[in-house]
Amino acid sequence: MKRLKPKRTFRYYTLKFKRLKGDPAFLARGVAIGAFIGITPTIPLHTITILLFAFLLRGSVVAAILTSIIVSNPLTNVPQYYFSLKVGNMITPYNLSWARFSSIMQLIDNHAGFREIITAFGQLGQEALIVLLLGGCVLAAPIAGVAYFLSYSFFRSLQKKRREKLLSRFTRRPPDAS
Repeated sequence: MKRLKPKRTFRYYTLKFKRLKGDPAFLARGVAIGAFIGITPTIPLHTITILLFAFLLRGSVVAAILTSIIVSNPLTNVPQYYFSLKVGNMITPYNLSWARFSSIMQLIDNHAGFREIITAFGQLGQEALIVLLLGGCVLAAPIAGVAYFLSYSFFRSLQKKRREKLLSRFTRRPPDAS
């Protein structure tokens, strides 16, 4: 079994983001969309939802998908769903227990198919979906806002470095032939 190397993984995704091209606001919108969708408990629908929101909000699909992969992974799924459940229980009149919901988490952890996960969600009922989605949206909104501003700053500084590098190529003086 391969060992997880966090430092290498961090460098890998940092390079992926550095290689993205485009307007910093466009890329940052993509990052915010990916962070928002990645935190909401909609795992079987992440890609479809990202494509829809990226089109509607004119954000980078690639940046959104990359961010969603980073935010929503096997290490973060259980805490995200748990906190979505807790927050959703606080802001809605419903009360969904973790025991009732844990069967879906087992399906997700076991990499069940799309149909099985959707069927399991459907069996929980409308109240459960409302609790999870509202709780997830409340958790995701501030994180998406922070992701936007941090990534905008990151992409803006990257753009500035690229521009300076390009300008330095054209402003170099050839050595004097004396």
